[in-house]
Amino acid sequence: MQIKPTDAGCIVFSQASLKAITPDWFTFDYWQDLGAITGSSTGRYTTWFVNPHPLSQAPGEEWVLRHYYRGGMMEKFSRDAYLYTGLKRCRAIAEFNLLELLFKEGFAVPEPVAAQIQRSGPYYRGDIIIKRIPGARDLVAELNQAPMSDEKWQALGACIAKFHRRGVYHADLNAKNILLAGETFTLIDFDRGALKQPDNKWQQANLDRLLRSFNKEKGKAPELHFTQENWHQLLAGYTQAQPSLPISD
Repeated sequence: MQIKPTDAGCIVFSQASLKAITPDWFTFDYWQDLGAITGSSTGRYTTWFVNPHPLSQAPGEEWVLRHYYRGGMMEKFSRDAYLYTGLKRCRAIAEFNLLELLFKEGFAVPEPVAAQIQRSGPYYRGDIIIKRIPGARDLVAELNQAPMSDEKWQALGACIAKFHRRGVYHADLNAKNILLAGETFTLIDFDRGALKQPDNKWQQANLDRLLRSFNKEKGKAPELHFTQENWHQLLAGYTQAQPSLPISD
């Protein structure tokens, strides 16, 4: 990780070709002026897809630009400002570092491009840029179109087990934070993620959270191709990959 100081904070990146990066790269207006906005994903807030080719990056590659927003009760007090308690504790920097480590270790995560924080008094705001996974859709979009085979559900379980064996804690493991491109699953959005000592309690909580998200999406769209048998197949793949962890349905 390389650190580039800015007037209001700093930018972190890993590729030497990004030395020219500026805070403008983390704004919608900058990419819009270049005609490089290629799309968006809208949830609670909007995430932007951009084409970095005007900046002489790899042709055909797309980036994902995401600003950090608060949720829950704290959102009522501040939409996007966080108390600064050290660079490595900043959410954008922490997520960048975790993604960089996992990507280098061969885990199915997006490759991080850069992250920045901008300080204002005791607070900071943050942004991150990651590489978009070509041809990927989240599982809700995928399951709205067609069912997955038992083999794919088992492969998803094995994928999650691999992260758990490494001690990777995903703070918001849900159906929309799992992408599928061809036969490959990718986990995204590691905000507040961490490396922990593998332990049944938090690993089971991760799985329980994922099941709740499938059931929630099924409640919103009864035509969603998800059943209890699908979940049992996911657990079968999980336990086969990590038999030492007792799990419950």
